[in-house]
Amino acid sequence: MQATGQLTLKFPTRQRYAATDFLQAPCNAAALTWLARTADWPNRRLALWGEAGNGKTHLMHIWAERSGAVLLRGPTLHDLPDLPTRGGIALDEADATANEPALLHLLNAASEAGLPVLMAGRAPPSRWKTRLADLASRLRAVAAVEIGAPDDDLLRALLVRLAKERQLVVSEAVHEWLLRRLPRTPAALREAMARLDEAALASGSAVTRVLAASALAGIIGPSPD
Repeated sequence: MQATGQLTLKFPTRQRYAATDFLQAPCNAAALTWLARTADWPNRRLALWGEAGNGKTHLMHIWAERSGAVLLRGPTLHDLPDLPTRGGIALDEADATANEPALLHLLNAASEAGLPVLMAGRAPPSRWKTRLADLASRLRAVAAVEIGAPDDDLLRALLVRLAKERQLVVSEAVHEWLLRRLPRTPAALREAMARLDEAALASGSAVTRVLAASALAGIIGPSPD
């Protein structure tokens, strides 16, 4: 008996962080303004904050590339790393730093070296839970700029770009159908497009409303119309 299923090959899709791939919108305009004025950061420190998927990591990569800064992650910061001689430090997921003394030493060492520090988290640094009083004091003094929720135009542009990155052909009608039903977050759109990509490969068919309704069960909601 021969198998009738179609073998699908899944290729990992890497998220791109180039400046040309960043989608500018009113929700991130303030952050872009601050990132272009590193010399004006109070105490040479700035924090980007907002919900997951709103572009914090992308902006940190852009700033690090432009300024020659090193890019670190809070969850993997366990000791004081070797500091660069120029550029600065970008610490993503700083609010998830497991080693508070390491973060405190990093801020102190960067200050002594005259290096700017860009951090990112879900909330402003003044609201991060810390046990070290010295660290809490320094975090309260960090200037923080919010990256807000995306508007309709940004979500629509992001959905189009995600489909293009995966070489998926999605009609405008299906795009609009998805936007009316998916949660209004970039993270939800990325998850949806990954599922649609897998479903389209498995079925060998185009992305239709029927396929989307099946592949995105549990994610999409009813039409608001």
